[in-house]
Amino acid sequence: MFFASDNWAGAHPNIAAGLSANAGGFSTAYGDGALDQAVYRRFSEIFEREVAVFFVATGTAANSLSLTTFNKPGGISFAHRESHVIEDECGAPEYFSGGSRLHAVDGALGKVDPHNLERIIGRFAPEIVHWGRPMAVSVTQSTEVGTIYGLDEIETISAIAKRHSVPLHMDGARFANALVALDTSPAEMTWKRGVDILSFGGTKNGCWCAEAIVLFDLDRARELAFLRKRAAQLFSKSRFVAAQFEAYFRDGLWLDTARHANAMAARLAAAIEDSASAKLAWLPQANEVFAVIRKAEAEKLQAAGAAFYDWHKPHGFDGHIGEDEALYRFVTSFATTAEEVDRFGQLIA
Repeated sequence: MFFASDNWAGAHPNIAAGLSANAGGFSTAYGDGALDQAVYRRFSEIFEREVAVFFVATGTAANSLSLTTFNKPGGISFAHRESHVIEDECGAPEYFSGGSRLHAVDGALGKVDPHNLERIIGRFAPEIVHWGRPMAVSVTQSTEVGTIYGLDEIETISAIAKRHSVPLHMDGARFANALVALDTSPAEMTWKRGVDILSFGGTKNGCWCAEAIVLFDLDRARELAFLRKRAAQLFSKSRFVAAQFEAYFRDGLWLDTARHANAMAARLAAAIEDSASAKLAWLPQANEVFAVIRKAEAEKLQAAGAAFYDWHKPHGFDGHIGEDEALYRFVTSFATTAEEVDRFGQLIA
């Protein structure tokens, strides 16, 4: 019963087979091979326009280099207070950009509140050198607490960013999970709503180690190429990242794995709703489920083999958590089975 993180899941068999199929022979290095080029074209097909694609190893690298692409002296990027770029990147965005800053924006359950964003970003007049100046806005889709920005919400935040002449970055570590939950297209969830650059995650959704930066502003592609190299993220044998993405996209596998993960989250949420010893903190929208459970009960569940983490109370959560209770996070993946969800349900029934 592995609900600690979708990072705990292995690789999908089709993606493992794709790596094996491309393990032999020779191919041009550093992203210039035939398979690399084919995958770049596939990204453009998926996003319904020409895009620049840069393979990287981790989501931290994707987020940090995405923001650094738009770096400027005194630059400030705005993101939700509990976003991954602020809480879980160990200062990597500031490090790669050579000293830019991240500024927290409040909002309920993981999502940037547009009114708060407008107010905070407006405080930094770009002509006043003492304060620094706006550099970028970043949103996470789906968020750190499993909520999803609707298309209109993305467009609203983008409009604020554009009024202040800064780009909009999307952290899409769980991009596919949000996409299938909204039943929309990659184009509609990104550039058609004003997103300028995307951290496209594959690792959490069945890949071995495959992340990419998708850049919609092609004029910045050459600059990002140098930034990636300097950050030690240019792979010599990049065909092995390309092989993962080639299998990931083939026959819609990436959407199927995301749908399965989301379905298992809904199944898990139903089991928690039926329990007398646990309650949902809020309804899940993608593949993360949050529940309030008595601490003693959680320890029993973990001792019985259920892997999950305690979680901090997010901004905007107004539910009650007793002194003997805590908030816990459960994450499902492409590898989660209905049997293990049902087994967990029996434990908490």
